[in-house]
Amino acid sequence: MPRFVQLEEFGSRDFLHLVERERPWPGPGQVLVRVMAAGLNPMDYKAYRSEQAAARMGVTLPSGMGQDFSGFVEERGEGAQRFGLGQAVLGTAPFAALADFVVVPEDGQIIEKPDPLTFEVAGSLGVVGRTAMATAASLDLGESDTVLVSAAAGGVGVLAAQLAIRCGATVVGTASEENHEFLETLGIIPVAYGDGLADRVREVLDDGARVTAVLDNHGPDTIDAAIELGVPPERINTIAAFGPAARGARTVGGRTAGNAELAELADLLARNELMLPIDSIFPIERTADAYGRLEAGHVRGKIVIVTD
Repeated sequence: MPRFVQLEEFGSRDFLHLVERERPWPGPGQVLVRVMAAGLNPMDYKAYRSEQAAARMGVTLPSGMGQDFSGFVEERGEGAQRFGLGQAVLGTAPFAALADFVVVPEDGQIIEKPDPLTFEVAGSLGVVGRTAMATAASLDLGESDTVLVSAAAGGVGVLAAQLAIRCGATVVGTASEENHEFLETLGIIPVAYGDGLADRVREVLDDGARVTAVLDNHGPDTIDAAIELGVPPERINTIAAFGPAARGARTVGGRTAGNAELAELADLLARNELMLPIDSIFPIERTADAYGRLEAGHVRGKIVIVTD
């Protein structure tokens, strides 16, 4: 019987259970995908921790879990012709991706997987890929910019930082100490999190250089440092601070990027012009352990669930 990760109560990852269910079938305009890999996102644990957060995301019990997937098209519903049977795809299926099979609209958030792209990277790409593309594009970055990117070793941050470098910008990235050497290999100047961030950023910049833009993936402390560094709010974009905590910054997120942007990013990854590191891989039977790793923080890139 096909397996499906199901959330049965709110509160913690202990309420995630691997259950068996009948194989789903695609309706008109839908495709059934045999899932090979599924990446985890922080929105998942925010949903299972809090009923209030889950409600804001439209989650009710019992619920599936996971957003992003990669796999093969197994069946096509009536009228579905965009993808061939057996074609490798990647995409997003909100709160349904952690399963052996997922049904998605063929005109929804799903694209062809480039051949060179591993299923693990492809299955991690939907949410962070769209978000990174949208945030990097939000500030019209160029060669004259020095950009502070927070959480620069995380899924969104590591992609956004590399996209900023492709625009010609100098990039300073916040990360835990164990990820500093890794960031340097990507051409990112690393700095540590925490109090005194603005001073540490000034210390790593060349004389006369200043931060001109900020891509925040961490929260209000980054916004505070940006303001201290003299960056105007219209040159700050955040996906992690909301309401008054955003202090007037832009709040462009992944909803402004579509399949075209995701396909462009997937192609860059397939050509090794960008990289998305895989922090760790867990079998679907150990989904709760995988979320424990994600909740612990300081993840380098993405955590992936595989079904085989």
